[in-house]
Amino acid sequence: MKIIEFRLLKKEDKALCQTYFLRDYRLNSHLSFTNLYMWREPYHLMLAEQDGILYMKVTWQGADIAFQPMAPEERWQEAVDAVRAHFEAAGQKLRFMGLEEPFANWLKESYTGGKFALEANRNEEDYVYLAEKLRTLSGRKLHSKKNHLNAFHKLYPLAVYEEISDENLEDCKRELDAWYALRRSTTEQEDPFIGYERKGILEVFDDYAYFDLRGGAIRVDDRIVAFSFGERLNRDTAVIHVEKADPDVRGAFTAINQAFVEHAWQDMTYINREEDMGLPGLRHAKESYKPEKIIWKYTAELK
Repeated sequence: MKIIEFRLLKKEDKALCQTYFLRDYRLNSHLSFTNLYMWREPYHLMLAEQDGILYMKVTWQGADIAFQPMAPEERWQEAVDAVRAHFEAAGQKLRFMGLEEPFANWLKESYTGGKFALEANRNEEDYVYLAEKLRTLSGRKLHSKKNHLNAFHKLYPLAVYEEISDENLEDCKRELDAWYALRRSTTEQEDPFIGYERKGILEVFDDYAYFDLRGGAIRVDDRIVAFSFGERLNRDTAVIHVEKADPDVRGAFTAINQAFVEHAWQDMTYINREEDMGLPGLRHAKESYKPEKIIWKYTAELK
């Protein structure tokens, strides 16, 4: 069997990746090019297109881990056999991460080349919300969010919403740097992933038109105090990649969350706000918006 020839992910791979990601109805936020590109360095993300199948893998703590091959279901056996041969040739145990539920179940029940042990990964679950609820913040469960939004507008009646564009990208970068400096000053130990995130956001901003995203920002007193950007994940769902706001501006997070969905995603039914990475504060924030559904992701290891 031909060994898969992986190479590092490049910016020029956007069209290739989107062809595979948008071909079927994907729910997993990992399967969007911007997400992969922003985090390619710390995870050493590599890909290969071979015989009409897209393969991806990352390296974490010295070991390779495969993504779900992008292939029609009738070719899953062929694709997994190819990934297995690649890992065996490298002397590594085959492990998958970030698997969507149908593929994970197929691995467990139908793969003929061996037995896989599956495990759901709580830290990688995607939070998915009804877009209409995020726009209106109506109902008893979101009453506190509506109060935060009202307080923001009362405190900052001249606040305005803007689409991210060439005219305000530099202002967004300044807000990002201010947020990053504040995070460093209030955290005892440097978190390298915050640095990677900042670098990824700046790379997107430096070539914003190329990534074909939708983005929004809120300006108060001639300063951007919050911004967010995302893209279409599938036919009815948008995925939000980044949301930053000045924590000293009361209600800024709630304001950008609501305004971005209201202005940028009127054509979407659902909003995927990605995972919480096991961070308690982020988990609380995502749970407080009362998700409509959770997208489970699985790891799998060949026994």
